[in-house]
Amino acid sequence: MQIQINSDNNVVFGEEQMASSISLISEELKRFSSQITRIEVHLSDEDGNKDGQNDKRCLIEARLGGMKPIAVTDQANTHEQAISGATDKLKSAIESMTGRLKQF
Repeated sequence: MQIQINSDNNVVFGEEQMASSISLISEELKRFSSQITRIEVHLSDEDGNKDGQNDKRCLIEARLGGMKPIAVTDQANTHEQAISGATDKLKSAIESMTGRLKQF
């Protein structure tokens, strides 16, 4: 499972934060690692340099073998919270999708 993190110009995301985020995503989705070929994470700050509530956005797109990509988003006060929230949403979406496929 390959994980790539991208950010816009308003986001300062260091190597330590990147490693921590990749570790979190890998750990949360390890049950699906044989199905997931690639994960792309897109981080943005919705209002640039201004402070605001829930202005950090995380979009995660997962590509699963033989299936259409799944994309989820989450907004929070920090990028770490947004990544965690989006990862939870992605896990639920994959569980739902793979569960439906097993019914057929």
